[in-house]
Amino acid sequence: MTGINAGDTAFVLVSAALVLLMTPGLALFYGGMVRKKNVLGTIMQSFIMIALITLEWVYLGYSMSFGPDVSGIIGDLSWLGLKGVGAAPNPNYAPTIPHNVFMIYQCMFAVITPALITGAFAERVRFTPFLIFSLLWAILVYNPVCHWIWGAGGWLKLKGVLDFAGGMVVHLTSGAAALAAALVIGKRRGWGRESFVPHNLPMTLLGAGLLWFGWFGFNGGSALAANAIAATAFISTHLAAVSAMAMWVLVEWIHRGNPTTLGAASGAIAGLATVTPAAGFISPNSAIIIGMIAGTCCYLGVLAKDKLGYDDSLDVVGIHGLGGLIGTICLGIFASKAINPDGANGLLAGNPNFLGTQVFAVVVVAFYAFIVSFILFKVIDLIIGLRVSDEDEIKGLDKALHSETAYN
Repeated sequence: MTGINAGDTAFVLVSAALVLLMTPGLALFYGGMVRKKNVLGTIMQSFIMIALITLEWVYLGYSMSFGPDVSGIIGDLSWLGLKGVGAAPNPNYAPTIPHNVFMIYQCMFAVITPALITGAFAERVRFTPFLIFSLLWAILVYNPVCHWIWGAGGWLKLKGVLDFAGGMVVHLTSGAAALAAALVIGKRRGWGRESFVPHNLPMTLLGAGLLWFGWFGFNGGSALAANAIAATAFISTHLAAVSAMAMWVLVEWIHRGNPTTLGAASGAIAGLATVTPAAGFISPNSAIIIGMIAGTCCYLGVLAKDKLGYDDSLDVVGIHGLGGLIGTICLGIFASKAINPDGANGLLAGNPNFLGTQVFAVVVVAFYAFIVSFILFKVIDLIIGLRVSDEDEIKGLDKALHSETAYN
């Protein structure tokens, strides 16, 4: 325990709390965008993940994700129930903080990832199959991909793949799963014929603000120490968010004739998601460029769902999936060892091979997450059914599933 640094430990503990705050923030962000008859059901889908995935993480997920490696594919179960995960640092991951601090920090990432998927099937899925899917998805998708990229001995990590704070592990996996969900579950009743407008935009803006605030722990804390790399990630996070917001609003203004608050919130989240894989490896100017790319491409990605004919209710694919994909590839372009000696040089620093490595990882992770998610949705739907009845969908999830009303 002599290697423990009190400042690093305090920083990562605070960062863990910030990442936890992101899940209630996501609940409000999503909750404001649905119709008022579904707001509690939507919030509950994010909120319950804090309990479900934390317990899964303690008894299975952490050992699968970060435990001693098995053939580069998965961690073994020697840390089951946090056996041996105590106050002594683990030099493979964070040598200056207690091992259990690293564990609880990573737990918060595992919590929010399946919560992100819920935006794709908002307003139409039963609670029990949703819980079953989320638990199985964490075990079969999140934990293996986490080990591949972040676990000691993970096969993608050994190939030189980089993902600073979860562009692939969090955003690309959840975006691929969201696409599978939209294709398997189908459209909401009345989609394309009725208006599905957000019922409470101030709630969505509040949620976006909490997400933005928490993202400093998400990206900055991923340095796992209170150091210059944390500062780099913190600054990159903010710059990408503001440039993406500005670009989204500008493109929307030109395209639709009006700038909107929903557009501003969506643009900020797109920038935050897109810079996540690169935050600790790039310069401030690169972060601004990445944000501008995110604001433009994610706006177009959200528009594309109508043309492609799938109902991703709250734009998980267009913002998180596309953002994680773009950010991972941009890392292959803009990464610089001058910024982070433990990173890599990208295309602009004379290393096209690293860009190829990142593209390869994107293809592998997206394909794996989509296929496994698609199969999970299909099997669960076949056995117990995913969707609520037509009557319950008309009534709303709040009354039908939870016997509650948000506004009395």
